[in-house]
Amino acid sequence: MHGPSRLGSGSNRSVSPSPPSSPRFRHGRYKSFSGGGGKQRAANRMVFVLISTVFRRKGVLLFAPLLYIAGMLLYMGLLGFDVLSLKNAVVVVHRRSPPGSVYRSPQVFQKLWLYMEAESNASQNALMTAWDLKMQQGWKPCINSIISKTGFSELPKSNGFLIIEANGGLNQQRLSICDAVAVAWLLNATLVIPIFHLNSVWRDSRAVRIAPFSNRLAYSVPSNVQGIRCLSNFQALRFAEPIRTLADKMVERMVNNSSHTGGKYVSVHLRFETDMVAFSCCEYDGGEEEKHEMYIARERSWRGKFRRRGRVIRPGANRMDGKCPLTPLEVGLMLRGMGFDNNTSVFVAAGNIYKADKYMAPLKQMFPLLETKDTLATSEELAPFKGHSSRLAALDYTVCLHSEVFVTTQGGNFPHFLMGHRRYLFGGHAKTIKPDKRKLALLFDSPRIRWETFKRQMKDMLRHSDVKGRELKKPSAAVYTFPMPDCMCKQTVAANASRWSFE
Repeated sequence: MHGPSRLGSGSNRSVSPSPPSSPRFRHGRYKSFSGGGGKQRAANRMVFVLISTVFRRKGVLLFAPLLYIAGMLLYMGLLGFDVLSLKNAVVVVHRRSPPGSVYRSPQVFQKLWLYMEAESNASQNALMTAWDLKMQQGWKPCINSIISKTGFSELPKSNGFLIIEANGGLNQQRLSICDAVAVAWLLNATLVIPIFHLNSVWRDSRAVRIAPFSNRLAYSVPSNVQGIRCLSNFQALRFAEPIRTLADKMVERMVNNSSHTGGKYVSVHLRFETDMVAFSCCEYDGGEEEKHEMYIARERSWRGKFRRRGRVIRPGANRMDGKCPLTPLEVGLMLRGMGFDNNTSVFVAAGNIYKADKYMAPLKQMFPLLETKDTLATSEELAPFKGHSSRLAALDYTVCLHSEVFVTTQGGNFPHFLMGHRRYLFGGHAKTIKPDKRKLALLFDSPRIRWETFKRQMKDMLRHSDVKGRELKKPSAAVYTFPMPDCMCKQTVAANASRWSFE
C-alpha cells in the first residue's frame, strides 16, 4: 500500500473560481514589492525604449524577440522581490515565497479554531447530507449477467497451468491475482493459486510462482475479459478468515460508536508516515531537525536517489503542485470546513504517523470521537497481525470500505481499489472526498482567511467530490477503480416497470 499507484484515476480539480485552482506560473502575477512602483515603471519604460529602437533599425529586427523576452523576464523578476533595506550603499532584496508554497496551516488553525468551536454540536452534520441522493444513477452489480455473455456454461479442457508470483503490498497482490485470473481465462489455462510474498492475506495459499506478475494486462480489454476481472475482484477474492473476523468486529464497533449519527462515520486514509513525508521532499514546520530527519529517511530507504547529479529538490514547488501529503491538522480543517462537526466519528487508517503526538493532536482536538485500529481492537486481538503490514492494511481497508464518507489524501493503490469497491457496493457512487490539494495549498497559506470564505471553498470541494464520485470508466482507467459499466448494470424505467440493462 506504500508504493506509487499503478491505476488510472480521474482528475480532482475543483471548478471554484476562487482561489485559482493552479498556482503554477502565477508567481509574478500575485506579487508586489515595497517601494517598488518606480522601479516597475522604469522597467516598463526600458523595455519600451529597447523595442522601439530595434524596430527603427530594420537591420537588427532579428533581435527583437530576444530583447522582448529579456525585458519581460526583467519585468517579472522585479515583481518577485521585496526591497528590505539599504546597507553600505547596497540594496538588500529578498524573494517572496509564492502563494501556496509555505506550510502555514497551524496559523490558519489558530485563526479559525474559535469559529469552529462556536459551531460545535451543530444541528446539521454534513455526515447526513454529504451525498446528493437525487443524483444517484441506479447502478447495480450484475456480474452473473456479464459472465453469461462470455459464452461458457462449462469449463473446457485446460491447456496447461499458469503459475504466478503475487508480490508487493496488499492491493498490488489484489491487482496481480485478478489480472492473472483474466489471463488464465484467455489462455484457457488452470491458474495455480499463488503463495504470497511476506504475508498470507488471502484465503487460499497453494503453490507458487512466475516472477513478478503485475500490470501484465492492459486496462482496455474486451468486455468479457473485464467481466472476469470484476468477478475476481468484487466477488471471488476474500481476505483470510482471521482477518475477516477481526475486521467485521471493528466495523461493528465503529457503527456502535456512531449510533448518534445513525451508525454513519468518516474514514480517512492518512499518508503521513516518515517515509511518505521524506519521499515527497516537502517541508513542514519542523525546521532543521525535520530536514535532518527527512534526509536520514531518504538515505535509509532510497540510498543516493535524491543526491544524484542534476536532482533539484523544490519543496515549495511540490506544495504548490499538490504533491505534499496532507497533515492530520489539514485533514481536520478541511472536514470541519465542509460541515463535519465535532460529533462526527472518524476512523483513521494509517501506518506509523511521523511525530504522531505533535501532528495528531489538533485532529483529535477537532474530532474527539477519533478511532484507529489500535483503539478499536485490543492489543491481544492485534497481536497476530503485528509485523505484517499487509494484514494490518486489510483491517484498515475493511473499516474504510463500510464508512459513509471515505477521504483519500495522497493517492496509491489503497484508495483506488477502495473507491472502486465502494462504487460497486453503493450503487455506483464512490462516496469519497478526493481533495484538490493545489487549492488547499493556497487556502492553507492564507492565515488571514475568513471562516465563511474557507467554509464556502470546502463545501464547493465536497460538491465536486460528489459529482466525481459517479464517474464512468474511461479507456485509460482501471476497472478496479471505475466498475461502471463493465461490472455493473444501470436501471432503466420503461412501461411503468423497472429493469436492469447494459449501457
